[in-house]
Amino acid sequence: MSTNSLNYEGCNFFRQRLILATLSGRTVKIKKIRSKEDDPGLKDFEASFIRLLDTLTNGSKIVVSETGTNLLYQPGILIGGNFEHECNPQRSIGYFLEAIIALAPFTKKPIKATLRGVTNDQIDPTVDLIRLTTLPTLKKFLGTDEGVDIKINKRGAAPDGGGEVLFTCPCRQKLRPIQFIEPGKIKRIRGIAWAARVSPAVTNRMVDSARSILNKFLTDIYIYTDHVKGSQSGKSPGFGLTLVAETTNGAFLGAERSSSARGSGDQPSVPEDLGKETAKNLLEEIYRGGCVDSTNQSTTALFMALGQQDVSKMLIGELTPYTIQFLRHIQDFFQLMFKVDPVPVPEEEEELNTGGEKLLLTCVGVGYSNVSKAIL
Repeated sequence: MSTNSLNYEGCNFFRQRLILATLSGRTVKIKKIRSKEDDPGLKDFEASFIRLLDTLTNGSKIVVSETGTNLLYQPGILIGGNFEHECNPQRSIGYFLEAIIALAPFTKKPIKATLRGVTNDQIDPTVDLIRLTTLPTLKKFLGTDEGVDIKINKRGAAPDGGGEVLFTCPCRQKLRPIQFIEPGKIKRIRGIAWAARVSPAVTNRMVDSARSILNKFLTDIYIYTDHVKGSQSGKSPGFGLTLVAETTNGAFLGAERSSSARGSGDQPSVPEDLGKETAKNLLEEIYRGGCVDSTNQSTTALFMALGQQDVSKMLIGELTPYTIQFLRHIQDFFQLMFKVDPVPVPEEEEELNTGGEKLLLTCVGVGYSNVSKAIL
């Protein structure tokens, strides 16, 4: 692996840079982190994220300047194994979990991570969405369903959290290259409506309002209700809805909304409005289309890049700004460029208006292998 360091400025895409540095073994220097703001330097959640990487690796060198505006990160060896992490409540467990999933296949020991904090907020993908859409994608690259699981032991709404999640994942010597270019048609919609420290009726109100929109398109809809109470309901009241559309070829497209946090200054959320907004968001994801939804574009691109030296292809909808930057960072760290081709709509489908423009993402994997995992 190349050991020359990469230099960046500012706090944007902080997590991307550290994840790719950990995988590539390259040193990263980030300067001028919020240097012009009233409260300069790293935020508490970013410090919490650095501690998580330190837990996952052995021998990492992390140097933060006194003001917190400069960071040197020299990654060690990915170890994994059993560990616990207290996630800073400024960001949800999903923020940290996405990073662990990106690194999990390449650790020395299978991961068994207990994460505590906020399970559902309005900023990051919730644990529910990751479980229902990201894990199926991960399983395709691993080539197995065995040992890959997310279990929500306690829910914790923003701002105070109190949730607990258990994530398990086996490690692999190599990832499989995949070619997934036919998403298929939507065959069913599944979802979960959750509520903590509020009336049990809230979940049914969300389900009914979401169904009032989705029933016009599909009959196979089942939304589970999860009203948690007592020690499993965390420290703050809240509710939310996660919906996932599954296609005939095994693509999962998700959308979600969570209620506004107590004390956030936002308007209080109404269950009926939240249910309808989530249903409309799901229809937007379906319109955008592709074989993965917008939340999972970057993780999919990473696993394609790290696959064996073979061609991987994925049909996706419009690239998100986050994914565009992620592709640029993959080029920085691994000298790998993706080929991105617009996919023309067949003439017979033009009148049907089958969704937004699709893109075909193609790359030849770098042949990344887990140095800690013996070849079987």
